[in-house]
Amino acid sequence: MFSIEHEFDATVITLVDEGPAPLGEDVIVNAFEECVTVEQYDPRTDQTHVITLSMVQLRDLASALDLPEGVYMQAPKQK
Repeated sequence: MFSIEHEFDATVITLVDEGPAPLGEDVIVNAFEECVTVEQYDPRTDQTHVITLSMVQLRDLASALDLPEGVYMQAPKQK
């Protein structure tokens, strides 16, 4: 299950783990104009971990999900 909310400066997507236990903590994706953050609470450390991806890193991640093993470089986006 997931939800999508449009905030003032970001789109927030929350991914909720479903299925048999043990379930993972919710994953929250914040899409800003200049970056995307992915955060997840860790109950073992009682901390929320945040990873920030630039828009180029996000583009590369999206492409990598559909490619076989290897090393790749994408051409810069033409403006």
